[in-house]
Amino acid sequence: MAGMAQAKAKAGSGAKAGSRAKARTGARAGSGAKAAGAPAGPPTAEPIGRVLDSTAKLLSRAFDQQLAAAGGTRPGWLILLALKQKRHRTQQELAGAVGIEGPTLTHHLDAMEKAGLIERARDPDDRRVVRVELTDAGEKLFLQLAKAAMGFDRRLREGVSDKELDAVRRVLERLRANVAPG
Repeated sequence: MAGMAQAKAKAGSGAKAGSRAKARTGARAGSGAKAAGAPAGPPTAEPIGRVLDSTAKLLSRAFDQQLAAAGGTRPGWLILLALKQKRHRTQQELAGAVGIEGPTLTHHLDAMEKAGLIERARDPDDRRVVRVELTDAGEKLFLQLAKAAMGFDRRLREGVSDKELDAVRRVLERLRANVAPG
């Protein structure tokens, strides 16, 4: 009989320990949430993917507004920046550098050429290749937009230390690696 009392006591303390564990994880007795890794209820913090998505959208809109106030657009800025980084780019190289598909890039280049910001010319050695270069007006707009981009970057970094920025970069690189194909 003493053995049965000890077994009941052990079973009771095990049940209490199990209840404490369920209380810590948020599971309720009889909830059916017994699978390992199953959510125990609503998240206590916003999922990181959602935080990143909403932050990226907010930053994109704010940057677009900063560029618009300086007389430009983000695609235009990316094209001007790529042309400043490497002169005499071909249209194909430019598409790769900016991350814009060929037909969309052509649309932007048409508008920029019409505005006098760029010039396009066939490569004399290979007539299939179109080279793109900045004009003086394109150089001037580049400087205006560069000033706006640097101002936005200063605003973004306000109150954030270099050490914190390095930590953010490392975390973002890790998150990117976690979802990269392959």
